[in-house]
Amino acid sequence: MIKQLAWVGLALLSANAAADSPATFMAQYAKEAGVAVSALSPARGEAFFRAEHSGRDGKQSCATCHSANPKQTGKTRVGKPIEPLAPSANPERFTDAAKVEKWFRRNCKDVLQRECTPQEKGDFVAWLNQIK
Repeated sequence: MIKQLAWVGLALLSANAAADSPATFMAQYAKEAGVAVSALSPARGEAFFRAEHSGRDGKQSCATCHSANPKQTGKTRVGKPIEPLAPSANPERFTDAAKVEKWFRRNCKDVLQRECTPQEKGDFVAWLNQIK
């Protein structure tokens, strides 16, 4: 009986983890921002990605590390590879809520010196999700 409950619990955790997708993040961020998903703007998301900010290490943008093309591999400050941001090039992107929030929090604080707003996150995911 205990083994059965453990397997059911594991199956539920796996199902919840597998349920994350760019669309679920877009819906979540739109709700948090108080807008409809249709109000998320891929154009704003791209502009946000490319805009330079006075970040932790001086003027930088998301593209500084992630590369100008989100379908390509980027590099950290120390040269470690960063997998592509676009889900079309990296199917694992936007599939784990804990990872998504961790990296948004860390990268937004590095580049913007603040956390990203739900609208910014939603626009960004909307842009990346439409890249084929």
